[in-house]
Amino acid sequence: MKTKIFLISLLLGFVCYTFAQEALVYESKTPGYLTAFKHSNAADNWFISIGAGAQTLFGDNDAKANFTDRITFIPTVAVGKWFTPIWGVRLKGQGGTVHGFEYDGAYMQHLGYYNVHLDAMWNLANYWGVYSPTKAFSFIPYLGLGYGHKNQIDNDVVPPVVIGNSDVQYHRYSTVLSVNPGIQFGFRLSERLNLDFDLGAAVVPDYFDRVVHKAENEAIISATGGLTFKLGKTTFDVVEPIDYALINELNGKINSLRAENDQLSKRPVSCPECPEVAPVTNVTEINYVPNVVFFRLNSSQIDANQQISVYNTSEFVKNTGEKIKVIGYADKNTGSATYNLGISERRAKAVAKELTTKYSIPSEKITVEWKGSGEQPYPQNNWNRVVIMSAQ
Repeated sequence: MKTKIFLISLLLGFVCYTFAQEALVYESKTPGYLTAFKHSNAADNWFISIGAGAQTLFGDNDAKANFTDRITFIPTVAVGKWFTPIWGVRLKGQGGTVHGFEYDGAYMQHLGYYNVHLDAMWNLANYWGVYSPTKAFSFIPYLGLGYGHKNQIDNDVVPPVVIGNSDVQYHRYSTVLSVNPGIQFGFRLSERLNLDFDLGAAVVPDYFDRVVHKAENEAIISATGGLTFKLGKTTFDVVEPIDYALINELNGKINSLRAENDQLSKRPVSCPECPEVAPVTNVTEINYVPNVVFFRLNSSQIDANQQISVYNTSEFVKNTGEKIKVIGYADKNTGSATYNLGISERRAKAVAKELTTKYSIPSEKITVEWKGSGEQPYPQNNWNRVVIMSAQ
């Protein structure tokens, strides 16, 4: 009993801790590098699973019965949520009829039951490897606590009865606390569909099958297969630390080029044969080089520290009337070519939208393109999560 109370406390503590986190951090394969994921919205990363398979009861005298007589059908249904690519919870229901045996396996009982349990799930494929939204395989151990109920059968008796000089007792008890460990293997079929196989157990007290003999506990072992349908947003955003050295280096280059242009524009030109021209006043001098907006991994959201580039581009358009080209890119070491093309499109359109809605640049002044990871404008991989804005 103390063990069960400890497991309940452990599971409830984990669930409360998970709900409280803004982002959970784990250590990746790269030594000393931590990866964090943004807290998902309430409607994101939910799933519904349905499945079916076979089950058998491991109780008193069951091992002496014919194995094929012990196998019965089990349906399952579950609903759950992943809070990060590594941790999640689900509420799962299973049931049907299990076969219990008496008199050294000679007499078979048909015991209807159901079991509902809350499981804490741990995706080892993402914990041990690098998270990718297109990963084909998942390996998920889980541990749950639940409520089991056995339906009453005709010859149930109250109170417990001892038959003759036997140490066998017959109980009518039908409500128990269950412990539910297991492993789930998942295979990605599409963005919203998985094929899953589950090996699980429902550990219950000895009297669950109404026959109390020598063991303290017995178990219902099941093997099922089914489909998992993903709801809401199906991916996670990585909270990637900003590379301030990179940003400062690129901003330094931009400022250096602007200063050089400024010096060249002020340098006097000697031309004795040229006629004197009166100086032109009230002319705004515009020095422009391409502006860049860098993005976090798997994100098309413009960070606050990147707004200066969007602002500078908008000022260039307003002061010159020139048209600009906005081109989105993705790094080639993350995601598939199809996925990268999509995220580079979202990045380019996010910058174009910012120019039109926040800085009132007419849409006809902006040409939007996206290259995915097919073109890499920079030699360093993570620099290519970028949108480049340039004059046409």
